[in-house]
Amino acid sequence: MAPAENEMHRLLYTFFIALTNNFDNIGTRIAYSIRGIRISLPINLWVSVITFVVSFGAALSGKIISGLITREVSSILAMLLLSAIGSWMILEPYRKKNRDCTVGPGEKSICHVLLNPKDADMDDSKHIDFREATLIGIALSINNIGGGVSAGMIGLNSFLIGSLSALISFLALWAGNYISEFFIRWKISNKAAFVAGLLLIAIGIEQII
Repeated sequence: MAPAENEMHRLLYTFFIALTNNFDNIGTRIAYSIRGIRISLPINLWVSVITFVVSFGAALSGKIISGLITREVSSILAMLLLSAIGSWMILEPYRKKNRDCTVGPGEKSICHVLLNPKDADMDDSKHIDFREATLIGIALSINNIGGGVSAGMIGLNSFLIGSLSALISFLALWAGNYISEFFIRWKISNKAAFVAGLLLIAIGIEQII
């Protein structure tokens, strides 16, 4: 493969992994829009900063791990991880949801918000504050760890993974109502997750071909 073509593939992989890392952001924003919950610009920027730190750190960790093992083992591990994440994305919409923490009646614990970022408006104010945004950022970024580590293991740029993940996170939350109306009207949330999952599996398999 020519150097220019190889670089183009790497950029495409970086974009696709960053995009699939942020599908939960879109789903969360749809839920917020339906409930009339607002996210201000400073709050959105703060969530993006958290997304960058976690995604960059995960990709950097993957790069460090790949330096400690052979290229072949690194490729196999990245393939398995990407395939597992892709399969999870495909099956997630059909799984029975039963994620919660034990709290008192009408209460929303920090644990509950971390497991269910769509319920981050803990005081029902219809506005996300910095405390709630921090929980949202952490909860949504947890999903980026697997993809970020995989990206680092296949040699993608850690800073670019973090930056693109943060940018897509910002755009997903900022676009808000427009994205929500589009996904709801055409009923493509599950279809988009299915395509994204297949894409990750394909990228993973490509690493060992």
